[in-house]
Amino acid sequence: MKLPRDLSGKDLIRSLKKFGYEPTRQTGSHIRLTTLQHGEHHVTVPNHDPLKIGTLSTILSMVAGHFQIDRDELLQQLV
Repeated sequence: MKLPRDLSGKDLIRSLKKFGYEPTRQTGSHIRLTTLQHGEHHVTVPNHDPLKIGTLSTILSMVAGHFQIDRDELLQQLV
């Protein structure tokens, strides 16, 4: 599945709430999200509009790795 080109950090944070991620702290424009599902996991999302494709790809890969699912499957669940 192709990555969205116009996704903002705020939209990604809202979508990741489906997986139990909640903001725990913020430094400048970077927001750290934490989930306790399947063990504790942290991911940092820049609050930029739009997110760079490489940044989005890395974040999605980290989340997919934590939940042990394919990145494309994760993307379908987020949309």
